[in-house]
Amino acid sequence: MTSNHSSVSSDRPAAETTVSDAETAVPASVREALGIADGDRLRWQLADDGTVRVRVVRTETGTFADFEGYDGDEPTDVVSDHDAWGLDEP
Repeated sequence: MTSNHSSVSSDRPAAETTVSDAETAVPASVREALGIADGDRLRWQLADDGTVRVRVVRTETGTFADFEGYDGDEPTDVVSDHDAWGLDEP
């Protein structure tokens, strides 16, 4: 993951891993510096000069990650309706 890009800090220690069965690990120091978490993806770009740029694509997690909002016709009041949402009235 070496880069000739001018914004690469020479103060950071170099990290190296070995490729095995077309897989490699991201060194802990790199994961920590970039805040890479389980489920995040790495997007690879290969430049014509042979340098590689890697971008972290964060995984959206949580209960509302795919929630697109309320699409009903009736107005709602979250304070009074909170506990009743999702329940059928008798």
